[in-house]
Amino acid sequence: MNTIDYLPPVLQEVGDFIQITTVEQTWFDQLSGGMEHVLDDLFLSTLTENGASRWERVLSISPKDTDTLALRRFRIYAKLNEQTPYTITMLKEKLANLCGEDSYSVTLLPSEYTLTVRIALSARSYFNEAKAVIKRMAPANLVLDVSLLYNQYSMLEPFTHAQLAAYTHNQLRNEAIS
Repeated sequence: MNTIDYLPPVLQEVGDFIQITTVEQTWFDQLSGGMEHVLDDLFLSTLTENGASRWERVLSISPKDTDTLALRRFRIYAKLNEQTPYTITMLKEKLANLCGEDSYSVTLLPSEYTLTVRIALSARSYFNEAKAVIKRMAPANLVLDVSLLYNQYSMLEPFTHAQLAAYTHNQLRNEAIS
């Protein structure tokens, strides 16, 4: 709706009022766009650049220049979901939220004080953040072994040699094959 429409018809034809309402209209358009961004910034899944930078200041997160908005949202989500005390169940839930339900494996060997976590290649972009979360959550007396879960023979077994011939050895090992 135009601001000039709020004036009586007699004043809508006056030049001064036309100029005033034209200027006011640009301000109202900017405000309505800003209101949409405010609503988007209320939820992590729809954060804008401005909302992400505000959350990062509050949570003391330093974004990199190369970070995408999705990765920045992911870091904010990871930081907000931290709760103590940490248990293996909570760690698995956290990894499921961050990387996806079937995108990780966790093995705890209490007798050896070792926690082994493998992150699937499909969640490779979240590896560094997941590793940081694991380091924050794991007790100090555990040895951490966090790495990517590379493709293994058992994962490639359903494919024929003809199908796999389209890939290099490096691709077969390091990329998600579908």
